[in-house]
Amino acid sequence: MKMQLSILRSQSGSSLIEVAVALPVLLLILTGIVDFGRAYYYANEVEGAAHAGAVYGTQFPTNTANMVAAATANAPDVSGISATASYGCECQDGTNASASCTSTPSCTTNIVYYVTVTAAASFHPLLPWPGIPNPINITHSVTMRSGIG
Repeated sequence: MKMQLSILRSQSGSSLIEVAVALPVLLLILTGIVDFGRAYYYANEVEGAAHAGAVYGTQFPTNTANMVAAATANAPDVSGISATASYGCECQDGTNASASCTSTPSCTTNIVYYVTVTAAASFHPLLPWPGIPNPINITHSVTMRSGIG
């Protein structure tokens, strides 16, 4: 009986030490997973914002102010999101593009408008990870064509 008690006493603090060693590592891994999830969410929101602005632009290709407004309104959870929009004309086959339709392209086919919306936001990780910039700039650009022309 005395032999068993001495064995139990010699290992009585080992579990506490194992937890003390493993817990910081597990918390660091958990923080990394949370940061990655947040960055992925930001990237999806920025992509969706650019897409929403471009979809608006297919209906109203010359209204760049509302394209920007549609893009920024589509990502209300992303602080500091910004967007830019531009439009142009081109031949239906993709040749003879003219930015902002400053000159009418000479085409053998129909003229179509195209819009490009670029959305951008800065992501700040919870911890400064070695080798990863802080902040991370997330940018996405969407170009769509409109049959209006």
